[in-house]
Amino acid sequence: MSDVSSSRVHASRVLASRVLALWCPDWPAVAAAAQADLPATHPVVVTSANRVVACSATARASGVKRGLRRREAQARCPEVHVALADTDRDARLFEPVVSAVAAIAPGVEVLRPGLLVLAARGVGRYFGTEHRAAERLIDEASAAGVECQIGIADELSTAVVAARYAQVVPRGGGAGFLAPLPVAELSAEPSMSAADRGELVDLLRRLGLRTIGDFAALSPGDVASRFGTDAVLAHRSARGEPERPPSARALPPDLDVEYLCDPPIDRVDAAAFAGRGLAEQLHTKLAAAAVACTRLLVHASTGNGENLSRIWRCAEPLTPEGTADRVRWQLDGWITGRSENKPTSAITVLRLEPIEVVAAGELQLGLWGSVGDEDERARRVLVRVQGLLGGESVLGGVLSGGRGPAERITLRPLGDELVPMSNPSDPWPGRLPEPAPAAVIETRPTVTLMDRAGTGIGVTDRGVFDASPSRLRWGTKEWELTGLAGPWPVDERWWDSGHASTGPTARAQVVLDDERALLLVFDEGRWRVEGIYE
Repeated sequence: MSDVSSSRVHASRVLASRVLALWCPDWPAVAAAAQADLPATHPVVVTSANRVVACSATARASGVKRGLRRREAQARCPEVHVALADTDRDARLFEPVVSAVAAIAPGVEVLRPGLLVLAARGVGRYFGTEHRAAERLIDEASAAGVECQIGIADELSTAVVAARYAQVVPRGGGAGFLAPLPVAELSAEPSMSAADRGELVDLLRRLGLRTIGDFAALSPGDVASRFGTDAVLAHRSARGEPERPPSARALPPDLDVEYLCDPPIDRVDAAAFAGRGLAEQLHTKLAAAAVACTRLLVHASTGNGENLSRIWRCAEPLTPEGTADRVRWQLDGWITGRSENKPTSAITVLRLEPIEVVAAGELQLGLWGSVGDEDERARRVLVRVQGLLGGESVLGGVLSGGRGPAERITLRPLGDELVPMSNPSDPWPGRLPEPAPAAVIETRPTVTLMDRAGTGIGVTDRGVFDASPSRLRWGTKEWELTGLAGPWPVDERWWDSGHASTGPTARAQVVLDDERALLLVFDEGRWRVEGIYE
């Protein structure tokens, strides 16, 4: 092919592949505020595992940021509203935004709640220019009650980054736009990267590559030979090169799955149950065809003849659980959402249709031997164990409230709802300080804490050591102590004679000369090992 014809092919592809991304900043916090009927200016944080995972702009202005502990966030911003992370809530409240955009711009694809993409060429022609199209979409989102930013670029990943900066990138200018940005932008959007993209970014920083342009300057051969497959995809994005699926192929026939709802579905729990069953059927067909789905169409028909559909795009092939989650999110948004397109009657037909697939043979196999089924296979094995040994033979842990490490774990049989014994978000004065032990020993073996002379050490009624600890004996072995913290007195339910202790109770942390660290508890005149730190 001549240079002239090659340039024409490239130019035609650029014109056809312009992508518009609509991003709602801090969407989990926005959705939490909307559910609590709070004004947009009220500070909000969303937490998971007692850590901040999202926060509003007003909360950030008070010093709150992601990664902070909940208590520290509340100390920096006392009036902040705290909400737990809830993907169902995020997806349900995002559906009116998607519907508002889809009403004037067909072909909307949802990457995750808070982020959607569509082809920019059609909407740009309809409204005259890409800038006018962006302004109109922002107005539509504002009418739905949310703020958003628009990014337009030649490639999908560049458009998503551009949306974070509210930029319309000129044709062919993707690499120049990305070059001065920090390399962390390559992992800023989880729906557009592999789960371990953050590790790649950390490695690039340690190598001195601070910007995307520094990374793009590396030769493709060096990246391919020194890093993994995801790094190659990230490098192509950094260079603004045309993106392509890892192994796009024509759709095999008869991959759609359909469920005739009898009785019709008008509740979210019934819809979620039907969606999970359809997801299992779909992935059975995909496995038989040796493919995996990366773009999924969820379609529903109602008793009044209404047809609803939405496309979900994923960076990595969907698993059965991932498919079931997206179906549940979408049905929740349709059934209980506030969209003007909310169905007027119950759902009678539910259909899942893979829009884009990749070859399963080119994907890395999971631990249990197949693509996307490792969790389900493991679950089947555990259920089989339950059938042989009883329901209490397989337990799962959930974070609970308490002061000691054992108290903060509630074990429930597999299949039961993971409800903690007590609320971990409640205040627990005297709780063991962080970090928590990596392993909690249920049997609590007895050890001896000694001073320099080899005399055993205990805890006085005032909650202090009766001598200076120097050594620890566990069985027949002894270690020198290189670190010590505590003791912390434990005084609980002193009014209850059934829980009254025969003497002082306290906890302490010790570091041994082999660099191991132990959590000790003193009770009934003896030291016991309660946990081991890594």
